[in-house]
Amino acid sequence: MTVKKPVFGNRLLAGLSTDDLSLLQPHLAPIDLGLRFRLETANRPVENVYFLEQGVASIVAQAQRGRIQAEVGIVGRDGCTGLCLLHGSDRSPNDTFMQVAGSGYVVEADRLAKLLQQSRSLERRLLLFAHVQLVQTGQGVLANARGSIEQRLARWLLMSHDRLRSDRFKLTHEFLALLLGVRRPGVTIGLQRLEQQELVRTSRGEITLIDRLGLERAAGALYGVAEAEYERLFGSAAP
Repeated sequence: MTVKKPVFGNRLLAGLSTDDLSLLQPHLAPIDLGLRFRLETANRPVENVYFLEQGVASIVAQAQRGRIQAEVGIVGRDGCTGLCLLHGSDRSPNDTFMQVAGSGYVVEADRLAKLLQQSRSLERRLLLFAHVQLVQTGQGVLANARGSIEQRLARWLLMSHDRLRSDRFKLTHEFLALLLGVRRPGVTIGLQRLEQQELVRTSRGEITLIDRLGLERAAGALYGVAEAEYERLFGSAAP
């Protein structure tokens, strides 16, 4: 009898070979991930690795002193957390938490580290995703250095939309300001300009995407490089 391969919403899991899936699946446990659920705490050992199926997580860097912080990456159903493990470190200087609530699968970090030693192909797949995350971070630096607030907002909204299965998600202006490293009034003005162009609609604590193609035009060249690299390495078929 042929055993049917399970269907995963996470693209890394969905693309695993039969052998790698057989190796990893017994150690995966489903988990609900609430808003601001902390997936990793800065400078503390990573205990678990999360493969998101729904929702979006923010990777947030912070200065050595004070309260200066900004988002440096996001992850959703395209990948997983715990990438520092692939580089031989048990911790990261960044926090990672859920910016949009969701769900996924969790595996103990120590267990995953042992599985990676058993499967070169599994390790390579996660390393490729780590590479894409580095590209995403670099593009974020470029956007923050050269982009307007409207371009940065459009880019961020597109990246989040890529990882969600809905045009509508709950997010406050205060939270967006934290993620983008700008003041709240700047976020409010930027969203108003996008709304005036009928690209998004905002209400209290919620943003709805109306015109994705229009948002892509608004983001311009600041959106698409990391996305193209992901598709080059993992293919265009989404789960």
